[in-house]
Amino acid sequence: MNAQVNSVLSFDQVNAYYGNAHILHNFSLSISEGESLALIGRNGVGKTTFVNALLGQARVRSGQITVAGKTRSLWRPYQPAKEGVMVVPQGRRIIANLTVEENLLLGNAVHRKGPWNVERIYQLFPILRERAHTPGAALSGGQQQMLAIGRALMGNPRLMILDEPTEGLAPVIVDQLGDIIRQVNEQGTTILLIEQNLHLVARVSRRYLAVEKGSVIAEGEVDPGRIEQLQQFVVV
Repeated sequence: MNAQVNSVLSFDQVNAYYGNAHILHNFSLSISEGESLALIGRNGVGKTTFVNALLGQARVRSGQITVAGKTRSLWRPYQPAKEGVMVVPQGRRIIANLTVEENLLLGNAVHRKGPWNVERIYQLFPILRERAHTPGAALSGGQQQMLAIGRALMGNPRLMILDEPTEGLAPVIVDQLGDIIRQVNEQGTTILLIEQNLHLVARVSRRYLAVEKGSVIAEGEVDPGRIEQLQQFVVV
């Protein structure tokens, strides 16, 4: 799959490894400006390895990764963020002893210009304003996920990648996050959602890629009325 002209991120026949373990097999993906794409699949099929390959944390032995029109054989962890690709990582990775506001300010370390700032994050997530001076460790799981999303938005991303954002969250919080992710996409930020929760996929994504054994095996448009057809890709 060749990178599209208006592609924010593309993987072209990427083979990625942890040591000698071959995880991604000729993995190809392309996401264009303004899209909302879901990457779906069971646990252990290579979805997070895709993120780690982008961040230089899994070894890419062949293939190309292109970010915002720039192709490198090795991307270092900070480089995609400088090009406008921010990751909301699996497990959130909030700095426990920093306050909510201090965690948010970390997201602006790349100093990208754009519309997102602390005040706008507080408008999107009012609970974070209420808890601005609370240590990250004292937040609930849902609040930590909101903080992780807010921190990524502080980098003024062109593309935001969310890796399993619903893990461990109550359905009502998942619905709230779905509304917010869709709103962010409608306001111009491209979204790549890595997720097994098909309810969330149906709420926010227009297109899907299904992954199995480190390769893309299916792709298509997301039909919210027929989302059960995607169960085969996420249910063991």
